[in-house]
Amino acid sequence: MKLMLKYSFSILFTLVSLVNYAQDSSVSEKANSKPKDTLKKTQRYGLRVGADISKLARSIYDKDYKGLELVADYRLTKKMYLAGELGNENKTTDDDRVNFTTKGTYFKVGFDSNFYENWLDMENMVHLGLRYGVSSFSQELNSYKIYDTSGYFPPVPDVAAGTKYDGLTAQWAEVVAGMKAKLFNNVYAGFSVRLNYLVSEKKPDNFDNLYIPGFNRTYDGKFGVGWNYTITYFIPIYKSTK
Repeated sequence: MKLMLKYSFSILFTLVSLVNYAQDSSVSEKANSKPKDTLKKTQRYGLRVGADISKLARSIYDKDYKGLELVADYRLTKKMYLAGELGNENKTTDDDRVNFTTKGTYFKVGFDSNFYENWLDMENMVHLGLRYGVSSFSQELNSYKIYDTSGYFPPVPDVAAGTKYDGLTAQWAEVVAGMKAKLFNNVYAGFSVRLNYLVSEKKPDNFDNLYIPGFNRTYDGKFGVGWNYTITYFIPIYKSTK
């Protein structure tokens, strides 16, 4: 977990550097092409759609995981964006004492506020936001080991279970921090980290929700963490010029 968070923040720092470079380049080009008293700033409003490429990549290299997350945001005002994610996950977790499979879908909706001051017609983001997530899923207990700390009895082989728990649900809130940087015309790369708080859940009998689609691992408590890496395409709807 520490290694993943360190890697994630390294990616975030790199993307922030790209945003600053892109902004400085745009300002230089605009300053050389137009007199200062005739510069106009155009604000584009529209829908941005895409996918979490980290889940797509993981589905290829991790045989115990299949997932897809679609992402979207719509610009409401100069700083405010309506945002959401829709996803599906199928994950088998193999811990020291238990092996189980989680399958389900999730939906998150909320907003992002852009704190980055773009120059001229740049549309990069450094944002902070909130989400409310809902998940519907199932858990299947594949096998488990009997926990024995005495050391007196010989090791017991895994016990095959095959018990499936359907109709499980969970709801949570997320604090989101991230950024989006323009790669080329209307195409953006994005990254975000999330701190999750579990509001409610329906647990199976004689088991627990150790993993929730969209929330990730529960770590035997109310808090969780998440992240995503996205590629999105912006569909402009109208413009506002100052």
